[in-house]
Amino acid sequence: MRIIVTGGFGDLGSRVAREADRRGHDVEPVSRRTGVDLATGEGLVGALRGAEVVVNCADDPRRGDVVTVAGTRRLAEAVQAVEAAQAPMHLVHISIVGIDNFPMAYYRRKLAAEAALAASGAAVTVLRATQFHSLAATFARSLTRGGVTFQVAGMAFQPVDIDWVATQLLDLAEAPRPTGYRRAPDVAGPEVLTVAQLADCLRQHDGRKAARVVRLPAPFGALRAFGRRQNIPAAGQGRTGGRTFADWLAEQPRAHDGR
Repeated sequence: MRIIVTGGFGDLGSRVAREADRRGHDVEPVSRRTGVDLATGEGLVGALRGAEVVVNCADDPRRGDVVTVAGTRRLAEAVQAVEAAQAPMHLVHISIVGIDNFPMAYYRRKLAAEAALAASGAAVTVLRATQFHSLAATFARSLTRGGVTFQVAGMAFQPVDIDWVATQLLDLAEAPRPTGYRRAPDVAGPEVLTVAQLADCLRQHDGRKAARVVRLPAPFGALRAFGRRQNIPAAGQGRTGGRTFADWLAEQPRAHDGR
């Protein structure tokens, strides 16, 4: 099977490309470095010719709607333009768990990208995943100052292994092409961890004592959404798998704070 991976040199896209190659597919990772730009459409149609599946891992949160929304819409249009002259094509797209009614600008853009795909008429499968281990770690570190971790009421993550998500995207790429737009079951890691628990794991990994936990309310906006755990699949919903946060962390270098 010929598979194109947009954003194919990024953290997730490169893993998808390697997994596709390991499974014996004819895979081509594309990005601006290969002359394919979702922001402008440059090189896009040419790159898609002959492909049976496109796995879209391209994104650039720093550019607002340019890539996340408009680029995704442009990709769906290019898929339809190319498949009109050749065999049908399947677009597999990565998104984020819980973005419905989540008051963060980036999450609103990801939801708008899904809406653009649904309206396009292309054969699309959307896979929503929870935060990767590295992002959950970043959240926990950002809420730790010195020896204190600030635990926002109810805030927790169900971090997922990025390598496992890559395998799930390839499983969908290999599955039968849908007739239109569909959502695959959400995917998440095997455990739910509070910010305090994540911070403790990080400090133990770095050889530090556990931090003192200061509990804060989740008054409004994104903090309230996180406090309600909208970023985590509802009980019994979705699928879980991949390495635990602790297993992932054991493979990471230790942080050094200069002390």
